[in-house]
Amino acid sequence: MKILYIITVSTLIAASCTSKKEKSDSSLPPVRNYAVQAEAFVAKTIALSEDIQVAGSLAPAEGTDIRPEISGRVVGIYFKEGSNVQKGVLLAKLFDDDLQAQLKKLEVQLEINEKTVERYKALLKIQGISQQDVDLSELQVNNNKADIALIKVSIAKTEIRAPYNGRIGLRNISLGAYVSPSDVIATIRQVNQLKLEFTVPEKYSTTFTPGKKISFTIDGVQQNFDATVLATEHFIDANTRSLTVKGLVKGNHPSLVPGAFAKVALDIDKENNAIVVPTQAIIPLSRGKEVIVYKNGTPQFIPVTTGIRDSTYIQIIKGISLGDTVLVSGLMAIKPNSQVQLSKIN
Repeated sequence: MKILYIITVSTLIAASCTSKKEKSDSSLPPVRNYAVQAEAFVAKTIALSEDIQVAGSLAPAEGTDIRPEISGRVVGIYFKEGSNVQKGVLLAKLFDDDLQAQLKKLEVQLEINEKTVERYKALLKIQGISQQDVDLSELQVNNNKADIALIKVSIAKTEIRAPYNGRIGLRNISLGAYVSPSDVIATIRQVNQLKLEFTVPEKYSTTFTPGKKISFTIDGVQQNFDATVLATEHFIDANTRSLTVKGLVKGNHPSLVPGAFAKVALDIDKENNAIVVPTQAIIPLSRGKEVIVYKNGTPQFIPVTTGIRDSTYIQIIKGISLGDTVLVSGLMAIKPNSQVQLSKIN
């Protein structure tokens, strides 16, 4: 009798617990699938260009270390440091008194030999001298003229002149100094025309041909400057895998000085009718890229092939079509079976 009582009580307690659990479960709210809020972009076509920025430097169109051609003592300095000089102007003079004396001696000899030739020709007419004697006297005259020309060249080498119009730098000599061809007297630079030198990655090397227009900026000046590609190096640097490019700067702005650091903006590629989406719409994968297209109320993960890009947009070469709606936000929360609610469409 006691055992029957215990079984009956246990059954009633279990039934009561089951009833309470069912009642408790029935009071919970039903589970709902919440939609992911996301912004979208409608694929469109625009003119797109790929721009990169590289470091460059300004250099004078011409720069020359001025050295004497011969050794000698400096007897005259005729330029002011930091001044502009004209082509051919005398910058410095070396001692040449000995050469001047030799020149005068040869000029006197020439004058005497020319008079001798005149007398010999007169004697030849009356058969008083042979033709050979006349020829020898004329040869002596020609030798004198050659020696005079040689001395004049040596004298010219004592005169150090500006090779072109430019600005002369600081002088490295003083009056009375003995200089040789290894000594630099000063440096001259053609500052009214500047060149821009920079390097570009190897993959862009074929796009830089003579005549290509480029633009650049320098620190502290809120202005864009223009240049034209003049030439490129004939080889790729094996260490940096880059190509050296030299351009000719257009104009002569006072802020542009040789040696200044330049930021060169390069327009590498351009597509006038590129199908684009914002760069943040691209999902990188281990092998490729994809975007999420919102179609018929559901997200679809579409592999894409991309092209050129700028700071805002990227070109889609393959994968989507013009007018497709591409999601640009909430991408990490969206799964293939997610419900998506568009909060904004651009």
